[in-house]
Amino acid sequence: MQLEDDKHDKAARQNDKTTKILSTGLLFVVLCGLSFYLGGIFCHEKNRFLGTEEVVKSTESPKKTISSSVQVKSVSFPQCSPDLQDYTPCTDPMRWMKYGRHRLTFMERHCPPAFDRKECLVPPPDGYKEPIRWPKSKNECWYRNVPYDWINKQKSNQHWLRKEGEKFYFPGGGTMFPNGVSAYVDLMQDLIPGMKDGTVRTAIDTGCGVASWGGDLLDRGILTTEFGGIYLLEVHRILRPGGFWVLSGPPVNYENRWRGWNTTIEEQKSDYEKLQDLLTSMCFKLYNKKDDIAVWQKATGDSCYKGLDAPDNYPPKCDDGTEPDSGWYTPLRPCVVVPDPKNKKSSLKVILKWPERLHVAPERVVDIRGGSDGAFKNDNSKWKSRVKHYKKLLPALGTDKIRNVMDMNTVYGGFAASLVEDPLWVMNVVSSYAPNTLPVVFDRGLIGTFHDWCEAFSTYPRTYDLLHVDGLFTTESHRCEMKYVLLEMDRILRPNGYVIIRESNYFVDTITTISKGMKWGCHKEATEDNVDNENVLICQKKLWYSNQSS
Repeated sequence: MQLEDDKHDKAARQNDKTTKILSTGLLFVVLCGLSFYLGGIFCHEKNRFLGTEEVVKSTESPKKTISSSVQVKSVSFPQCSPDLQDYTPCTDPMRWMKYGRHRLTFMERHCPPAFDRKECLVPPPDGYKEPIRWPKSKNECWYRNVPYDWINKQKSNQHWLRKEGEKFYFPGGGTMFPNGVSAYVDLMQDLIPGMKDGTVRTAIDTGCGVASWGGDLLDRGILTTEFGGIYLLEVHRILRPGGFWVLSGPPVNYENRWRGWNTTIEEQKSDYEKLQDLLTSMCFKLYNKKDDIAVWQKATGDSCYKGLDAPDNYPPKCDDGTEPDSGWYTPLRPCVVVPDPKNKKSSLKVILKWPERLHVAPERVVDIRGGSDGAFKNDNSKWKSRVKHYKKLLPALGTDKIRNVMDMNTVYGGFAASLVEDPLWVMNVVSSYAPNTLPVVFDRGLIGTFHDWCEAFSTYPRTYDLLHVDGLFTTESHRCEMKYVLLEMDRILRPNGYVIIRESNYFVDTITTISKGMKWGCHKEATEDNVDNENVLICQKKLWYSNQSS
């Protein structure tokens, strides 16, 4: 019996040992497999962004980073169908019916999912010509570049534009300025003297047509951008304290105009009184009024906003914890955003006039992580040096060949500030994933917006003459595929337009190869201080026409 028990014990110990060996071996195999899987995901994601077959890692030393060559798979992008010549992916009318009609939700940004993205080059219209140069282009453009007769037919009675031969002409008329836009703005300046002395620098056109108003303001030193909505709560949010809201048209001057509005004088009087009551409850006051123009001013102090605490007040004061400066995919809220009392120097009453404000650090720079007066001055100095170098690499910069410019990932707007004396304007774009520096951009007297470059930008194809990129791919390479960013750049860039890309060698080599498939010609240049791990890539988009029938 003892012998049998010993045999059983020995067998049990042997089985236990075997089980442990098998368990250890299985665990080893699982760990190896998991390691291989995770490593594969990492490499795939990296290669997915770069579009590479083989990527050689950069070697780092304590002093500097040296990037070795990157072998990139060349790719040739097909042409999009000719009917996509005005394709705007995130505001595509062909996809509107997929979304609700409540408050015109279908007209908001709705970007296509990854599987529905178009990987093709948007063609120009047949007969597209190089745009007429500034300032002549303010008053005329080639018809073949925007070949839409319906614009001329539907707006002919408003004198927005007229078609003559091969061109559209913009005579400066409009619904509310039959005597021309200049006479209209002259009256507006009489009502708002701050438009004459640099107090008012930036403006927004809520309900823009062909930008006649904005074009006239440019001659008066005021930058404008366009905004399709006219929701007063959003107008209140984006206006700085002391800013002005101008309304021309119904119900202003209803006493003399009501007959032409297909309404009654009683109805228009009621509308005007309701509008006045609403604006007063939002801390606006009537600033001035004459003929067809009425001007309201947003309160500069905080006394008015204290009255919004009453429970029955409409609209109520916002107290939902949403960041007031949040402007990327933030729904319109049915409440009044109260200005931050600590930013008293951003009020129109206090802020420096143009152009003095351009090179002085705004008060709000300290709200940014790492922001300070010293950091602002260093950024200013850095961009003066860089832009001087860029003009040597791209002689067209600073001439009438380049008018519409975008800085795709700005910080303080330094690139734009260094070009302010040149005959161009710059749209400054702050990444929605970066610290919010947009208040600094606006306080300098520049214009800008938020954007996520993993999505399409809200503008038509062929908008910009020059796109500037500084470290965008290095900063956001982990978030989306490089080809989609480059294809979007190609979409919004005009034929024969330019691109300046400042990146690490690692990305410059990749972009150089991919750009060949987009019909770009690129050459690599050294930076102004000849650093080893960074280069400047100068590219030009070729003019080509679709070989497909429309």
